[in-house]
Amino acid sequence: MTATNPQQFRQLTIDIPPLSGKEVEVEKIVNHQDTVFLDKTDINLDEKKALFACALHMHQPTIPAGLHGELICNLQYMFEHQGEGDNHNASVFAWCYSRMGDFIPELVSNGCSPRIMLDYSGNLLWGLQQMGREDVLDNLRKITVDSNYQPYVEWLGTMWSHGVIPSTPIPDIKLHIQAWQHHFMAIFGADALKRVKGFSPPEMHLPNHPDTLYEYVRALKECGYRWLLVQEDSVERIDGQGLHHDDKYIPNRLVAKNSRGEVISITALIKTQGSDTKLVAQMQPYHEARTKDKVSVNGMMIPPCVTQIADGENGGVMMNEFPRDFPPLWYGIKNADVVGVNGTEYLELLEASGVSEDDFPVCQAVGQHKIWQEVEDNVTPERVEGAIALLTKNDHQFHTEGASWTNDLSWVKGYENVLQPMNQLSALFHQKYDGLVKENPDITKRQDYQEALLYNLLLQTSCFRYWGQGTWTDYAQQLYQRGVEIIQ
Repeated sequence: MTATNPQQFRQLTIDIPPLSGKEVEVEKIVNHQDTVFLDKTDINLDEKKALFACALHMHQPTIPAGLHGELICNLQYMFEHQGEGDNHNASVFAWCYSRMGDFIPELVSNGCSPRIMLDYSGNLLWGLQQMGREDVLDNLRKITVDSNYQPYVEWLGTMWSHGVIPSTPIPDIKLHIQAWQHHFMAIFGADALKRVKGFSPPEMHLPNHPDTLYEYVRALKECGYRWLLVQEDSVERIDGQGLHHDDKYIPNRLVAKNSRGEVISITALIKTQGSDTKLVAQMQPYHEARTKDKVSVNGMMIPPCVTQIADGENGGVMMNEFPRDFPPLWYGIKNADVVGVNGTEYLELLEASGVSEDDFPVCQAVGQHKIWQEVEDNVTPERVEGAIALLTKNDHQFHTEGASWTNDLSWVKGYENVLQPMNQLSALFHQKYDGLVKENPDITKRQDYQEALLYNLLLQTSCFRYWGQGTWTDYAQQLYQRGVEIIQ
């Protein structure tokens, strides 16, 4: 049964996660130039011919599906409805969220030097708290906070509610990023947040509309991020060509130019194409790295890095093959010339050896070459929108939905019944609060602001489109209705 009374909605959302209210404090914590891994790393680049990096992406959406319509984690729903679909795997999923807290300490205690990057959505972190799964959170705290294990584990920031960035209202992009930072700090502490320097976008989605990409990169940099993980086929060279072979395995400089001609850039690490889950489960990045050798970057020879990310719980391969293949690998590569590394660690090692962001090859979002070719040197908002309209009409391969690791799936077409309410709720939220926050930043500490923000972010969760029409779009409609009631 779903609650229908607005007052009931309020009662259902009293216990909300910390998503806002400490913006000044968080900004001071994350905006620094200190190294994170350099004084702890055991890697000497001169001795390595190649490196590999693996990341695990973990997510469970928040849904209005409690007994009385409460907001609960989809994992909780799985536990409570074991007979539906693959819900019988709920306990295995929970173990997947926790298991790095077992693997890393065991490997380190046996003299290994493992590496893993972790990307957990805010929804999932909140869901674990809602479910009282302190066993999972404590296991994650152990490898996040304990100095014995912290050098081997890197957390990546993300959008709090797993919103795909190209179809997220531009004013909400930074709100998602900040909300995740607030929540992560509340769980793991300020020192742990200070070390989060890489960003993992949901669905590996990169916007290619010039203004959206520019605001996205600007938000990342304002929130203290140094680098971004991108999918190989979501970027192109400035001349519109795809990445050159060797360039896929070294950092790139992602350049974003908006419709006013302003330019900003951020370092990008490239996730190469392939069957993501199987590649990480079977530790393919290591095996591919063994076939690589040093490459020249601005006259300096550096080891390339094969980088992959996969859903850390989905499918039999991550449940079965990853725990089979991940731990043993590290015993066999002690002191080898191909070893594991984490993203920020790799960049810090390169910088210490004299290679900076200015030395990296330049890329831009795929499809932008066509826009700039139409606009030429006269960059104005009107000319950019005109070029996009012309290309959309005449070039069936062109669109500004962005690119992701699910290029066969549109996050826009066919989902007007989610996108329209999503944009409406966002507009209502900003109409009510933007002026108030500008006059008094402490508004973000208020309960009503945080409840409204929660629903605004929740409605943008990608799952309400990924899983198609039906139950999931119905969930989105419920969230929209509750959000409107709270704001009004």
